[in-house]
Amino acid sequence: MTDATERLVNLALYLAAARGAVTRQRIRADVAGYPPAAQQDETAFARMLERDKKDLRAAGLVIESDAEGNYRLDAAATFATGVTLAPEEAAAVRAVGVALLADPSFPFAEELRFALAKIATALETPDAPVRALTADEEPRRQGSAVAALSDAVATSKLASFEYTNSLGGTKPHDIEPFGLFARDGRWYLVGRDTLLDETRTYTVGRIRDLSVNAIKPETPDFVRPAEFDVANFIGLPFQYGREQLDATLAFEPGEAWRAAGMAAGKGELATRADGSVTWRVLARDRRRLLRWVVENGPGISVTEPSDLAQELTAGLSAAAMANGGAAHG
Repeated sequence: MTDATERLVNLALYLAAARGAVTRQRIRADVAGYPPAAQQDETAFARMLERDKKDLRAAGLVIESDAEGNYRLDAAATFATGVTLAPEEAAAVRAVGVALLADPSFPFAEELRFALAKIATALETPDAPVRALTADEEPRRQGSAVAALSDAVATSKLASFEYTNSLGGTKPHDIEPFGLFARDGRWYLVGRDTLLDETRTYTVGRIRDLSVNAIKPETPDFVRPAEFDVANFIGLPFQYGREQLDATLAFEPGEAWRAAGMAAGKGELATRADGSVTWRVLARDRRRLLRWVVENGPGISVTEPSDLAQELTAGLSAAAMANGGAAHG
């Protein structure tokens, strides 16, 4: 799926789930695929959104707007235009859909099942040829929790749960849920802790006893900040946790071309005279940082802090010796 197509799907799903009209600013903040204001000016964003709305309208979605620039999807008037799929296209859609239905962490199984029913008279899931895993840690429970939290985000209802932090401490939290995202096999919730009055990121896999406020379901419990953008909270795997250390990584000359993509806009990159690249980045979990370096190497190393660099070298040497190789200094 191309970035533009994915953005269109995200926009359609967002408008369909919204309770009432939404502003252009909320679309920009909440719908994945639109660049933040720091990367794209308002005029360019407005043009992009207008093109996307035109494409969705051409596909049969009735999107209304008012004088204040708010948008809503008229579900009653919306219809699906006829789609003719070649056999190989239908097979590809079916394969992807079956894989997601077989994934217990996918939170929108029923909606997907109805969609797939339109292109197949029968859909059997036990013999799925491939398997997707949106979340690789307790996928069934994460999928159930994300489905409930997605509704809480869409309806602006308070969520309460027991949360175990990275140090093993557990305590209750009351959260105003602002947004969700998936990263490297884990779902994350971003929301304001009402007791601490801070916006934080919570790993859904560490949430227990989740409940969403069911009182006055049509009435929001809070107003999400207009400037909120979930993209600002999406970090690299080692940027979640309670630690905080400034790390410096080095990409060898032959691997320097990978640096910009792997940095994902985080930290600072600098090219050296020999063609290598150094990357200064904030880390919040030493173990995950080391794991990330090992998984994405060779050609990537830690230079600072020195004790972490030594730990990486010692670990690689021990692994090499255990597998019959020579230790590297």
